[in-house]
Amino acid sequence: MTETNNLSAENEAVSLQEENDQRQMRSEHLAALYAAHKHPYGQAFARTCSIAEMVDKYQALEPGEEKAEDILHLAGRINSRRGHGKVMFMDLIDRSGRVQLYFKINTLGEENYKMLELVDLIDMVTVTGYPFRTKRGELSLHVTAWEVAAKALQPPPAKFHGLKDVEVRYRQRYADLLSNGDVREVFIKRSRIISSIRRYLDAQGYLEVETPILSLVAGGAAARPFITFHNALNAEMYLRIATELHLKRCIVGGLEKVYEIGRIFRNEGIDTTHNPEFTTIELYEAWSDYEGMMNITEGIIDNACREVLGQHTVTINGTEINLKPPYARRTMDSLLQEYANISIAELRQPGRAREKALELGVKLGDREFTLAHYIDKIFEATCEEHLVQPTFVIDYPIELSPLAKQREDDPSMTYRFELFVNCHELANAFSELNDPREQLKRFEAQQAQRDLDEEAHPIDMDFIRALEYGMPPTGGMGMGIDRLVMLLAAQDSIRDVLLFPTMKAIKSLDN
Repeated sequence: MTETNNLSAENEAVSLQEENDQRQMRSEHLAALYAAHKHPYGQAFARTCSIAEMVDKYQALEPGEEKAEDILHLAGRINSRRGHGKVMFMDLIDRSGRVQLYFKINTLGEENYKMLELVDLIDMVTVTGYPFRTKRGELSLHVTAWEVAAKALQPPPAKFHGLKDVEVRYRQRYADLLSNGDVREVFIKRSRIISSIRRYLDAQGYLEVETPILSLVAGGAAARPFITFHNALNAEMYLRIATELHLKRCIVGGLEKVYEIGRIFRNEGIDTTHNPEFTTIELYEAWSDYEGMMNITEGIIDNACREVLGQHTVTINGTEINLKPPYARRTMDSLLQEYANISIAELRQPGRAREKALELGVKLGDREFTLAHYIDKIFEATCEEHLVQPTFVIDYPIELSPLAKQREDDPSMTYRFELFVNCHELANAFSELNDPREQLKRFEAQQAQRDLDEEAHPIDMDFIRALEYGMPPTGGMGMGIDRLVMLLAAQDSIRDVLLFPTMKAIKSLDN
């Protein structure tokens, strides 16, 4: 074991020395460029096209054929280099793809050709030239002029063509994006998914609005907030844990159909599906209900599948998931009876919920929990693993739903659903409670449980005042954008769909 550790330390020392040597060499190349009056951090450059557009336009060229009359201007990063004597080849990459660059001493002149020795891997360059296909069949650009546009002083990440170290990947996402084309594709896909949601909702007549990130009351969800302090107001403020209550105020004000895609902050743990800051979409529609929200939820996912994936199936860890609507519907009570062998009515019996949780091995510690907490934990432990294909879990108990409207046929239950896919909650929706007196009563009941549940909803009297102006019957839905991207991009961890996930602090950037 000692020999292995020593060898590891020795290899690490060699690696660090190699990196230091690389940095030194690159600094020398930088100085040489300056000495030759070649400014290594250039100006704006008008590209003729992207690399992918070039490849598409000239794919019909035959081996040995050239288009010397078509002068192209490309820009990107050097991905590889090879050559000898009077000819050199480099690969140029941009966001769209890769193309081979062909440098010839007779074309560039001896001095300009020799300067290519100062070009290193991952340098940013601009090139001018014409397309041709080599006799071996490689589409290339015959370079007639070139410049370094941004000299890279850092060497390429270890394993440049496929960086695997997750610590480096998440902490230095720029290195990850440089090294892994599939990672770049995930974040391109994320952007397109969000754009597809906007297009879909805009076409349905929704208005995109913005609501405060800082607030005097952290409401709209059961979650622990981040607390900050506003010096000018001399007041504690909270980063928002949801956009719900402000968006409902917009409904009261007559905007009727609104949505917001924005960052949410919750001072909670980190795991494969949770990050302290994450992105959601919340939307609210006057004169709708949770049935209407099921339709809009299916529509959002259906549209994203068609526009971004071109199909409705995704395969995650060998399991094929079909996202084509309509989705299955199951009541929470029926699922608990099937998989936990207990009903919600039974769980409401004094002491029974805790007894059942202990029987199932749910970790509770020494503290007491609210009934809502027990039901939630029991459902999570017994039912969620069975919800692989898209399933609307409907009709939640009132204890779990302080902002949802009660069912007329059973006031102990609410008009609420959560959409589960691949064993995880993806969306949450209600027929929104719009009775101000009932809402105040629910807030007060939550406030009374703060000793048992620090995440219990606080009383927001301004929201009550807004409801007193009259909010029409309304459907509301919230969906986790990060989890939707995880699903459509077939990723197992939320960190793989967040460009810059929250990480534990380290002492030095070199660690």
